[in-house]
Amino acid sequence: MDDTPQPVDAKTLKFLRLLVTVLTATMILGLLVIIALFVIKFSETRPPLPERIVLPAGVSAVAFTQSDTWYAVVTDDDRILVYNPNTGTLVQEVEIVSGEN
Repeated sequence: MDDTPQPVDAKTLKFLRLLVTVLTATMILGLLVIIALFVIKFSETRPPLPERIVLPAGVSAVAFTQSDTWYAVVTDDDRILVYNPNTGTLVQEVEIVSGEN
């Protein structure tokens, strides 16, 4: 048997070169789109964080979240304290009750 490779047709090589070029351009364009989307998403303005949050005595914060119209603090005694961002006053207090009997 003959182990020498068969010559490749010139049309096939041109097609493969074009295919690799098009796929490379598509990947580069896709990467640029993803980078642009990250820049757009992370450059959005966020509501400012409150400078100070006054919690009830003996309570520690476990988590914090906010929106444009409120911010909330989850406390270590299983409560959610909802505050007005403009005045800093407590608007609502929600007790977290476990589903265990």
